Amino acid sequence: MFSKACTYGIRSVIYITKQSQAGRKVGLKEIAKAVDSPEAFTAKILQKLRRSKIINSEKGPTGGFFIDENKLQKICLSDIVSTIDGDQVYKGCGLGMINCNPRKPCPVHDQFMLIRNNLKTMLETTTMQSLASGVNTGLTFLKR
Repeated sequence: MFSKACTYGIRSVIYITKQSQAGRKVGLKEIAKAVDSPEAFTAKILQKLRRSKIINSEKGPTGGFFIDENKLQKICLSDIVSTIDGDQVYKGCGLGMINCNPRKPCPVHDQFMLIRNNLKTMLETTTMQSLASGVNTGLTFLKR
């Protein structure tokens, strides 16, 4: 459903959120290790997220990636998905057909529209802070 870059991005932002809640900035190596992702690939994803102002970074010995405290409650899954994968997850055909539309639907069009609408709602209402709290309590995890 999401690209590999997007899944690594989501996991990275959850980890950065968790660390930011504790007042920590984290480096690339730590993030890549914590979310089980390749370091070079993670660096490119984090650059994209930083350019989109989802995360921040500071250079230097006390630097690293972080999220401003006032943004912690505002960042949703949809922000990351849109930044990395665009809006195709909201538009694509369930069978991958290019010309599928309401006037000329594929066999799963109506059922897939319901799923896609529910997915959009979930992505727009799920905050990184709520996902990080599951990791903090041990109910969820970021590594395979």
